[in-house]
Amino acid sequence: MADNMEGDHTDLMDFEHENFGEEEDLATGCSNADSGFDAVIGHIEDIIMEDDFQRLQNNFQEKYYQEFEDTEENKFIYTDIHREYVELVEKFLSEEISKRIPDFSMEEFLRALETKEGDCELDGEIFDLLRTFSDFLKFKEFMLDYREEKEGRTIDLSDGIMVTPVHNGDLLMEGAGLSLMGHGFGKH
Repeated sequence: MADNMEGDHTDLMDFEHENFGEEEDLATGCSNADSGFDAVIGHIEDIIMEDDFQRLQNNFQEKYYQEFEDTEENKFIYTDIHREYVELVEKFLSEEISKRIPDFSMEEFLRALETKEGDCELDGEIFDLLRTFSDFLKFKEFMLDYREEKEGRTIDLSDGIMVTPVHNGDLLMEGAGLSLMGHGFGKH
C-alpha cells in the first residue's frame, strides 16, 4: 500500500474536505473526498495487526488492568493511566505512520478525525481504538474488557457454533446449514 504513495505523500496530509464529488464510502457512510485520511486509516489498520503493536498494547493492559473496576465511580489514577496510554500509543502510531508517510502529523490527523466524526458515523475496530485516545469511557471499557478476559469472566460462544458449507459452487448441498446450540438454520 505504501509503495505507490511515496510520490504523493504531500497530498496525503491534506485532510481538509475537498469537493471531488459525492462518492460515498460504503464502510463509513461518509464522503470519499479525503484520500489522505483514508490512506492513514489504511496504514493504521496495517500497524495494529503487527506483532509490535499487539505486544505494546498487551503489555500496557497487563500492567494496569487490575487497577480498573466496573463501577460508576472513577479513581484518580485512571486519568494518569489514560494519559500514559494516549502518549504511548499516539507516539508509536505516529512513528510507524511517519515511516510510511514522511510528512505525517498526528495532530492534523486527529483534527481531521474529529471533524469526520461530526460529519458521519465512523465504525470499526480502528475507530474504536482511536476513540480510546479522546473518550475516557471508551478507554475504561477497553481496560475492563481486558480484565474480564484475563479473569475468565467473558462468555465463550465458540463451543455452541458449528458452521457447515451451504453450497458447493452454485448448487445447494443437501443437509448444509448453520447450527447454534442445536437450533439449525438452512436446509437439513
